[in-house]
Amino acid sequence: MTGSGVQRKRAIVALGGNAITRKDLEDTIANQFTNTRRSLLPIVELARQGYDLCISHGNGPQVGNALLRVELARGKAPILPLGICVADTEGGMGYMIEQSLRNRLDRESIKRGVCTVITQMVVDVGDPSIKNPTKYIGQFYSREEAEKLAHESGWTVKRDADRGWRRVVASPIPISCVESDVIKLLLDNHCIVIAAGGGGIPIYVDAKLGFEGVDAVIDKDRASAVLGREIGAEILVILTSVNQVAVNFGKPEQNRLGEVTVSEMRKYYDEGHFPPGSMGPKVEAAIDFLDGGGKEVIITSFDLAATALAGKAGTRIYPD
Repeated sequence: MTGSGVQRKRAIVALGGNAITRKDLEDTIANQFTNTRRSLLPIVELARQGYDLCISHGNGPQVGNALLRVELARGKAPILPLGICVADTEGGMGYMIEQSLRNRLDRESIKRGVCTVITQMVVDVGDPSIKNPTKYIGQFYSREEAEKLAHESGWTVKRDADRGWRRVVASPIPISCVESDVIKLLLDNHCIVIAAGGGGIPIYVDAKLGFEGVDAVIDKDRASAVLGREIGAEILVILTSVNQVAVNFGKPEQNRLGEVTVSEMRKYYDEGHFPPGSMGPKVEAAIDFLDGGGKEVIITSFDLAATALAGKAGTRIYPD
């Protein structure tokens, strides 16, 4: 495959955690493959339209399972740091998406290469979240179990509502993607690239050692916005569990948003309509992407993705 020199539209699609793991199904590998195949409709539609495509994905349930395996193997196998667990899930989930997508494209007679890039995201080692971690990951424990693990492993643990105690880690803001030039090269040659899985592996730049890992996780929507800017994507598609973004969510005056400007979204964000633990990071990513030169952000569900791409569903955010 070689680049044709023709300028094509470029999009980055961020698959939410329910793309591969669904709460209503047992989390087996067979079910993960089934869910992956189900999530590919908007990807295939964009590929059919000739878009250069980059796909990112969440990894919350998968990295939690990876950490559980590390805990169960304590004393029997080497302890794997969080960065390695994120890299492992990037590879494993990338494999599932890559194989499922390649098979679907072949059936549709769409001739495109597909590949997965293990992605590192640069963060600021002085990011405030590193000193005050708040991102819950992994399993639930009793207070006694959590405090024991914190003592033995150096974890920070906090109570997660009324459900128990969990490990918390930093979630720093991504600055740049180490592999963005490689990803651009693949996109220029019309490959579909799977990257920034789970937000990518957090690293910082040490003056003497170069790249060094950070024991943290990155929000995949924020990472997608950063990567989207760096690869010159015009469209960011965020696929999640809701059909549209809403203001005054859950209240009698709830209002679902269709077509809005980035200034309107920024106003709603500043008014506190989008909580940090749910829609907040997605709206932050949308604003960041459009401020960086993006042309459109679509936020919608998997079921309405194709309709949203046609401009008939979802929340569609544009520059002013």
